[in-house]
Amino acid sequence: MKAGDITDRKYFDAPPAVLRITPFGIFVDQAGYYPRDTKKAVIPFECESFTVTDMIGNVRYSGKTVYAGADEASGDNVRIADFSELTEKGSYCVRAGGRTSAMFRIGDDIYDDVFMKTSKAFYYLRCGCGLDERHAGVWHHGKCHTAPAKLWEDRNVTLDVSGGWHDAGDYGRYVTAGACAVSHLLYAFRLFPEAFEKQKLNIPEEGLPDILSEVRCELEWFLKMQNGEGGVYHKATTALHAPFVMPEDDTAEMFVFPVSSMATADLAAVCALASGVYSAYDKTFSDRLLKAAEKSVEWLERNPQFIGFTNPEGCNTGGYGERDDLSNRFWAYSEMYALTGERKYHDRLVSALEKDFPLTALGYGEVGGVGALAYILCEREKDTALLDRLKKEFLSLAEELKKKADKCGYGIAMESSDYYWGSNMGLMTKAMIFAVTDVLYGDHSCREYACRHIHCLLGANALGISYVTGAGEFRCNYPHLRPAFADGIEECIPGMVAGGPNKYLSDPFAANVIPKGTPPMKCYADDTASYSLNEITIYWNSPTVFVLAYLCTYNRP
Repeated sequence: MKAGDITDRKYFDAPPAVLRITPFGIFVDQAGYYPRDTKKAVIPFECESFTVTDMIGNVRYSGKTVYAGADEASGDNVRIADFSELTEKGSYCVRAGGRTSAMFRIGDDIYDDVFMKTSKAFYYLRCGCGLDERHAGVWHHGKCHTAPAKLWEDRNVTLDVSGGWHDAGDYGRYVTAGACAVSHLLYAFRLFPEAFEKQKLNIPEEGLPDILSEVRCELEWFLKMQNGEGGVYHKATTALHAPFVMPEDDTAEMFVFPVSSMATADLAAVCALASGVYSAYDKTFSDRLLKAAEKSVEWLERNPQFIGFTNPEGCNTGGYGERDDLSNRFWAYSEMYALTGERKYHDRLVSALEKDFPLTALGYGEVGGVGALAYILCEREKDTALLDRLKKEFLSLAEELKKKADKCGYGIAMESSDYYWGSNMGLMTKAMIFAVTDVLYGDHSCREYACRHIHCLLGANALGISYVTGAGEFRCNYPHLRPAFADGIEECIPGMVAGGPNKYLSDPFAANVIPKGTPPMKCYADDTASYSLNEITIYWNSPTVFVLAYLCTYNRP
């Protein structure tokens, strides 16, 4: 992510929330566990035995802990309390050595609430409109960012680029970041439609599955960011990050920044993907998306060179620069072939694969994994060898991640080097790899590994904190998110996924409050001032929604 404008506490009236210490000494998934699944609590201290009690103190299970060893990323000597044999639905906590865990549930619907909240979070980030009390509750606010924007390189040109989602803790909107988030959500819908069938997000629109209504808000904004030649403007932001005010109070002039080949390729890809999804619901909208995708692909053909993006002088909002557009173009051609079946797109995606880029990457900077998914899942004629190659990329990575997870005291495929800015995206995209591998190969062992990563996100980590606002007994509540601070409401907007531990402490506040030598998994502070530890983004929420949709689908009775 990008740096914000916070360097000290002068921007804040509230006392620091940093270094809140969990009252729980035993770490569990605070949402809970499915009855048939493996259930383990992490105990970072010496003890031989444990009990699981219900909420009135009755012992419902007892057992011996197992020593898992010294865990490098957390700095903990870890013991594991396995209570998988307890399958009775109810609310419980784990007790050992005079300490206790947070409350958790065993049940068939344990992730329904957090799945809803992380999906609804996108609504709270809508731009260009107001959020009314009926749908936003106490977090309602007025219309924002509706004035025409100016082209950065030609201030005489104005454009309507209202709409979409605020990207992160700031009020900027970025095409490549948005395309990444939309791809996660649309593939979640394609692969796990059952999870979304009954999901009610309480948003204004009707007539579509709620998640498709929400995603359409972003897609409509994408269409506004395409110029007459098919090129796509990289971002729409103010010149500088806004102060910590409500969105309607951010009235600085909005600018549209130059076209990049990454943004153009990503728009082509995501519009092609969306065209296929929406064709069953709204043919007119589907056709608009197809035309936009074709127009941007034509631009790519006329502009084969890499056109990157760096912030011009006078702008400090997010850059989202990339070193090349190889994976972006591959993704675009893969989605166009999947949608149209035209052989020319197959030839181009094969040609794109002659260059070297990761074929399982699912983030905004590298999208080869999304392009691979497009080809694997398409219902067109496929090259058998290529199909096998792309599928094996996911299988090989899943097997590698399993080995890493089995060596980790917390059961996840995260090593010390993985705790960088936005580490929770890495945590969730690894879980996505397990989900995809299960779908492609029927490798049901992947479900446990995906669960472990969600367990970590929701509290089974070295700080015992749920990194999702509004989810869990001890949860983050003070993210680097302007409206969450400016609204003056103590309880944070629910469903926001925090960036998570970052061993590099990449902002002044983090560097000042986290002691040097702190183990990577513990380099976190729940404080608004720390943008490198506690910002939110749409593409940290989106892989979480994907994984929860997978688990809610496959872990039902």
